[in-house]
Amino acid sequence: MRLTTLCYIEQNDSYLMLHRTKKEKDVNKGKWIGVGGKFEVNESPVDCLKREVKEETGLILERFYYRGVITFIYNDRPAEYMHLYTADRFSGTLKKCDEGELAWIPFTDIDRLNLWEGDRIFLDLLAQDYPCFSLKLIYHNDNLLQAVLDDEILDDNRRGDIIK
Repeated sequence: MRLTTLCYIEQNDSYLMLHRTKKEKDVNKGKWIGVGGKFEVNESPVDCLKREVKEETGLILERFYYRGVITFIYNDRPAEYMHLYTADRFSGTLKKCDEGELAWIPFTDIDRLNLWEGDRIFLDLLAQDYPCFSLKLIYHNDNLLQAVLDDEILDDNRRGDIIK
């Protein structure tokens, strides 16, 4: 089992996003995601969040919100439990990231990016200010096989209601 955090930092109707381009063996290669990473020994989700954001961006989070947990099932790998956050107050200077290119992406342009299909679901939930949620995403390679939101299977019609 893997424990991770992911954060979407907001500024001027944009999210800070990471285009994963630099690691050769990266399941996220070529995709756009938020910033975050794996827990270190004895870290809480908040400890991991703040450390990973500082390491990847140079920014220090001053106000952030817990939005939910995403359970990723990918091929035959152990499950990943990702704690999802948004943040709207920070300090520091944005730096280059070792894992790819950081960019402020306007909310209106996010849908055009190369994203995981499940990320589209939770990004839309964030946009709707959906209350804290649990989302389970089951993948085979790049194909989303099933999405379960708070114990409700999202069929294609229900996914369409969420992703507008």
